[in-house]
Amino acid sequence: MTDFGRLVTAMVTPFDENLQVNWEQLATLVDYLIEEKKSDALVVCGTTGESSTLTDDERKRLVESTVRLAKGRAKIIAGTSNNDTLHSIELTKMAEDAGADGTLIVTPYYNRPSQEGVYQHFKAIAQSTSLPIMMYNIPSRCGINVEPETTLRLAGEFSNIVASKESHGDMDHITTLVSHAPSHFRVYSGDDSLTLPYLSLGAYGVVSVASHVIGPQIKKMVDAFVQGDPVRAMKLHHELFPVFRGMFNCPNRVPNPAPVKHALNLKGITVGGLRLPMIPVNEEEGLFIENVLATLAVTGGV
Repeated sequence: MTDFGRLVTAMVTPFDENLQVNWEQLATLVDYLIEEKKSDALVVCGTTGESSTLTDDERKRLVESTVRLAKGRAKIIAGTSNNDTLHSIELTKMAEDAGADGTLIVTPYYNRPSQEGVYQHFKAIAQSTSLPIMMYNIPSRCGINVEPETTLRLAGEFSNIVASKESHGDMDHITTLVSHAPSHFRVYSGDDSLTLPYLSLGAYGVVSVASHVIGPQIKKMVDAFVQGDPVRAMKLHHELFPVFRGMFNCPNRVPNPAPVKHALNLKGITVGGLRLPMIPVNEEEGLFIENVLATLAVTGGV
């Protein structure tokens, strides 16, 4: 069974003042997320890593560099998503050549295929690689939902489809997946604030954004639940909830990864700005994030 661990961080891509990849700062970021924030695995070139604005050459070098910098301390999962199946296959092969431990592939977006089209998309990718695949279902961004039956069909037919990152609040969907998944398949929460509810239904872990800031605390919450102490897990969930929501629900609903990049810059982990069409937080939004972090610090959470 492929084990990506219970705490997977969807890593930002650090940029310099010219919005070019800051390769020197990448080393600092990787060490910080593994050693200080206790990440079991890192997703490189995912949504949080601004994959849609990275060139293929940048994506390849980011995966190669992160694999080298991690030195086996954490699994490296490469985001190889594209709504063009053939391009996604090319990116997946590139990630395999770069030494990635797995790949994260989102539902085809914009062209909004049928469930059979979704099945054929993932089937083609699974047949093209030996890498373990984590599917990524996020209806709010992709415009379609991967129905549980489609995910289960794929997991049942392809042994290298090993997990699904689910980013929605449909608990019936999660229950169906967990109840009927083959033994090699694991479900991950793709929303920090839904981690504990997902765990209560049998999910395995979380692909987290907030772990850039509160990784050890999230791991304590997950471990408490897994070790049979749901009351402590609930208490930690409530303590961490302002950060969970603050990374996604600050004024004007600023999209990921602008809030978490601001939070990292505040903490002295310089990751720069964002490439258009994403923009940094404004003064009001930045102050909101500062207040969230300050409040948690008072309670000993950060």
